[in-house]
Amino acid sequence: MNADPTDRRSFLRWVTALAAGLGLTRGRANLLAADKVAEGAPHADKLGWRLGCQAWSFNNFTFFEAVNKTASLGLHYIEAFPNQNVTHDAADGQVNEHMTSAVRQKVKDHLKDKGVKLVSFGVGGYSRPIFEFAKDMGIENLVCEPNFDDFDKIDKLCEEFKINVALHDHPKPSRYWNPDIVLKHVSGHSKRIGACCDTGHWIRSGIDPLEALKKLEGRIIEFHFKDLNKKAPNGHDVPWGTGVADVKALLVEVKRQGIKPLFSVEYEYNMRHSLPEIAQCVAYFDKVCAELAKT
Repeated sequence: MNADPTDRRSFLRWVTALAAGLGLTRGRANLLAADKVAEGAPHADKLGWRLGCQAWSFNNFTFFEAVNKTASLGLHYIEAFPNQNVTHDAADGQVNEHMTSAVRQKVKDHLKDKGVKLVSFGVGGYSRPIFEFAKDMGIENLVCEPNFDDFDKIDKLCEEFKINVALHDHPKPSRYWNPDIVLKHVSGHSKRIGACCDTGHWIRSGIDPLEALKKLEGRIIEFHFKDLNKKAPNGHDVPWGTGVADVKALLVEVKRQGIKPLFSVEYEYNMRHSLPEIAQCVAYFDKVCAELAKT
């Protein structure tokens, strides 16, 4: 796996300390580090939920490296973002609708080799070529922030290609920062058009994520899931369950709604060395899922 060496060193320190607590030898700890940094979220499967990574969490790296890091977390799903370098070979270009058929196949092969599925793509635009690209790559969701007068066109494309469009909430004053705006513009349109719920951006905009989820019931397609250190525009990501988002309450609400969305870890802090912190997010998510699966 191509990984940032400093990222690996920070994780090795963490896993060695963990191993000591478990009575493992240093060699065994190093073996664990070489294979995986987390064990995925098997209890989420019992709820019909999928946990993966938004490749933006690894935007200092190539898409292939983002796939490798996702696999090292024990996760099987990834959301690509537009124009990330595919590999370190400039000839492979960037992840977008302009990828050649040869590069697309190379990406598909790498995903299959790592046991990771490309489920979603964004935040970007929408167009027929992007929908065609998504269909070819097996992508289910396009995450975007379209113009308010584009929904009739989007409706037709969603139904033709059987692909969802999830409206993303960047912080205020972006176009869809408030769930009320999302609801206003999806009303009367296909159920394939709904929300990509960025819980951290809601907090930055002064919106209670739990109340936002309740408002959007019936229109939630996926999550860019976050927990923040404080309720402020400059709040930054922290491991889930350690911040102000009340992650458990959000997951309880998702279960109440009976939906089966994609949860993408989008970790935008300490970004060259964030893998150990993302591993904590994965472990916390699975712990809560284990509790919810019993109720």
